[in-house]
Amino acid sequence: MDKRIWTQFPNFRSDNRKSKIQNLKWVEILTVVISLTLCGAMAQAQQPTRIPRIGYLSAASYSAIAARVEAFRQGLRELGYVEGKNIFIEWRFAEGKSDRLPSLAAELVRLKVDIIVAEAPTSTRSAKQATVTIPIVMVFDDDPVGSGFVASLALPGGNITGLSTLSPEISGKQLELLKEIVPKLSRVGVLGDVTRPGIPQALTEINIAAEAFRVQVQYLEVRESKDIETAFRAASKERAGAVLVLGSPVLISQRKQFVELAVKSRLPAIYAREEAVEDGGLISYGVSIADLSRRAATYVDKILKGARPADLPVEQPKNFELIINLKAAKQIGLTIPPNVLARADRVIR
Repeated sequence: MDKRIWTQFPNFRSDNRKSKIQNLKWVEILTVVISLTLCGAMAQAQQPTRIPRIGYLSAASYSAIAARVEAFRQGLRELGYVEGKNIFIEWRFAEGKSDRLPSLAAELVRLKVDIIVAEAPTSTRSAKQATVTIPIVMVFDDDPVGSGFVASLALPGGNITGLSTLSPEISGKQLELLKEIVPKLSRVGVLGDVTRPGIPQALTEINIAAEAFRVQVQYLEVRESKDIETAFRAASKERAGAVLVLGSPVLISQRKQFVELAVKSRLPAIYAREEAVEDGGLISYGVSIADLSRRAATYVDKILKGARPADLPVEQPKNFELIINLKAAKQIGLTIPPNVLARADRVIR
């Protein structure tokens, strides 16, 4: 290059050198920034994701509701949840002692669970008393509005939502089924607890059906296990031709006693819950609680994904199951009419 050029631009070389140095410094700074950003991202990626914790509260023992528990687990699995991997469940069973429920609910609150799944109305009430902030999912309740759990089925309005079994018309259908399998039925004993939500409505439906079928109704109060034998004795004494057992916590925890006394009294009995028939009862017609337990998992999923219980409508029953136990029929010398058997969703032989 001509030396005259350099004399005309005496600072060119030094300025060029400075520019290179400045560029190198910027490269170093960018390298450091990028490295720090990548390190932060890697550190964040290495941090374990928080696994949601669910509290499951029941007044019964595990063995009494094992099918319901498994149905709930199945519902979670269908939605991609694996217990112990991407979801934890704190199981609390009162073993038939409802007075333990408040302390068990309080324990779940102390554990700061993300959601409480209340297996039955008594569990929901205890959970409601324990917290107004943690979402509560009802597996079932006979009358959520009447129980004071939600403002309405469409808009619960608080921290409770879930599924309802409110269908008092079912009781009238149960009486109709008894009349079909015992055509000469003229008197039926109805066992239940009138203080429970939904039971007064069910009794109204039973009385309407009884009038239509010209059947006399003998109502027998059963609130505790000690009342069961007294009720069956009274039904036999008054020559009831069958018994209709309304759903209650006593039925679930003492269903084997109901079944044994029905066989001993040679009384055809119809139940609201399938567990009674699975344990030797004659016939059940009603909402499948196992199905509701499975569907309760969808509420858990929605809430974990950000939905508010206040905005999730309470589901009403859609499907009803008729289950017949032919072994139980044989024990009391009863033949189930073919037209009734044909309508059964499940027959235990």
